[in-house]
Amino acid sequence: MRRDIFQAIADPTRRAILTLIALQALTPNAIAENFNTTRQAISKHLKVLIECELVKTKPQGREIYYILEIDKMKEIDQWLEQFRQIWETRFNQLDNLLSTIKKQNQ
Repeated sequence: MRRDIFQAIADPTRRAILTLIALQALTPNAIAENFNTTRQAISKHLKVLIECELVKTKPQGREIYYILEIDKMKEIDQWLEQFRQIWETRFNQLDNLLSTIKKQNQ
């Protein structure tokens, strides 16, 4: 079963993992140290993130590092952009209304 990126980011632990590896590539053990859960649970979260192509692995010697896949994060940003534009328009309308009311009260 192919998961989509929104299933992956729906979980707060996975969002926290993405935040961690956005700063630097980390091993599973280094990631797990930041959570009060088992290494196996973190591995399951990493598996979902890999399936959704939000994270990729980079072997280095005997270690495997997990790296954020920036292009997939852009897909999320593009989807959110439509809402950003809606809210920006609404805030501008509210700002105009408040300015009008302020002028009327002066």
